[in-house]
Amino acid sequence: MNKIGFDSKKYIEEQTRYISERVNDYDKLYLEFGGKLIGDKHAKRVLPGFDEDAKLKILQRLADKSEIVICVYAGDIERNKIRGDYGITYDMEVFRLIDEFREYGLLVNSVVITRYHGQPNTKLFINKLEKRDIKVYRHQSIDGYPSNIEMIVSEEGFGSNPYIETTRPIVVMTAPGGGSGKLATCLNQLYHENQMGRTAGYSKFETFPVWNVPLKHPLNMAYEAATVDLRDVNMIDNFHFEKYNEVAVNYNRDIEIFPVIKRIIEKITQKESVYQSPTDMGVNRVGFGIVDDEVVRAASKQEIIRRSFAIESDFKKGLLSEDVVYRMKILLDEAELTPTDRLSVQPARDYADECRKRFETNDTQAVIAFELNDGQIVTGRTSNLMDSSSAAILNSIKKLANVGDEIPLLSLTILETIQKTKSDVLHNRRPILNANEILIALAISAVTNPTAQLCYNKLSELEGVQAHSTVMLKKDDEQILRNLGIDITSDAQYPSENLYYI
Repeated sequence: MNKIGFDSKKYIEEQTRYISERVNDYDKLYLEFGGKLIGDKHAKRVLPGFDEDAKLKILQRLADKSEIVICVYAGDIERNKIRGDYGITYDMEVFRLIDEFREYGLLVNSVVITRYHGQPNTKLFINKLEKRDIKVYRHQSIDGYPSNIEMIVSEEGFGSNPYIETTRPIVVMTAPGGGSGKLATCLNQLYHENQMGRTAGYSKFETFPVWNVPLKHPLNMAYEAATVDLRDVNMIDNFHFEKYNEVAVNYNRDIEIFPVIKRIIEKITQKESVYQSPTDMGVNRVGFGIVDDEVVRAASKQEIIRRSFAIESDFKKGLLSEDVVYRMKILLDEAELTPTDRLSVQPARDYADECRKRFETNDTQAVIAFELNDGQIVTGRTSNLMDSSSAAILNSIKKLANVGDEIPLLSLTILETIQKTKSDVLHNRRPILNANEILIALAISAVTNPTAQLCYNKLSELEGVQAHSTVMLKKDDEQILRNLGIDITSDAQYPSENLYYI
């Protein structure tokens, strides 16, 4: 049984109250949402009990006085940047976010294209948005941003970018990912609001790092691991300590940019800022939702290991530089962790070694080990019939349903027919069945096979399972496992020497 370390209900109530108090100081509050507003898997992993849609539920409570602006950097559209957890490009993520917000009854004001200079793919994206009656604003980059304050706070700076027409007291700035221009858009709005004689404020809602837990708490170290490629480093907020004699944790980019933001706000408003530290600017109350520190520490340590595997794999794929790998190793050592502290790792590697000996081969063996929520380890390997993900899923649900290994869930004839269709009809050169195909076959079999139905009903119990693969999985297989709620890591090893048909 998974232990709970975080009280989401308490957190949502506390966070909603705190934001409501902050907005009372202004005619309008521009609230920059850092991290993921929907589906915050990182927070869910490091804070067992955290509702991954907690921010969304907070907004629902504020729905009558808030609206949402989505920022996206034109350069991310141009290079088809991918959101890793969903495997979709940022333009598609914007569409997904709009649909999700609308489904929850939240008002989407518009989409802002930041640092836009007529990029061709971005033009097409804008056209798609406007054809669906979604308002789009185009903001160009400002020379000297963020250091040339005289230029920035002028008609040639913020004044050259259009004002976003808003009607509600809380304007939430969100984005598909980091570097999308949320802060600049908020400051741009402050400039225009003040030009129109209105009192507007800025705050930041960033879940991590958690300001009121220790600097080297595994929870904050897990945030460093999650952003190691961005060179984010947690630090003591020296501005906060000097002003209040209180230790607060923030991260380097926010601390470094704080004096600049403070001066920009003071230049816009022509009065001293109410904020004396980057921690002051935040409205983060997540630390107050922790109810079992030991559970959070354990989960956060596992997240550090999980991130280390992801970094190694991305380096193997050529997506990261070697210095990122070194920084991750230093972080792992600092936390006194090893890869095999993840309990599914060694069983997967051991079974792969066993398969090599059994088949008398030195070839790579694709094996996955699942650590079920009751602590049992279940393995699966790639065969001529199905891949390791499929085998591990079937073996796990049979174990959960107390169905013997010798009892087949799926008809071999049906599976071979699917394979024949893939190879002979669809001309697939790799007809081994993947997890998606196996799950469809299981769903169909469950209609007439009571044993298959019994196992099918156990799929929901795979939520929260920890898994490790001895080879890097294809994106489709990773996504299926994520959709089942399985946290998967892998060794930085390709399943074969093939470059395309893997």
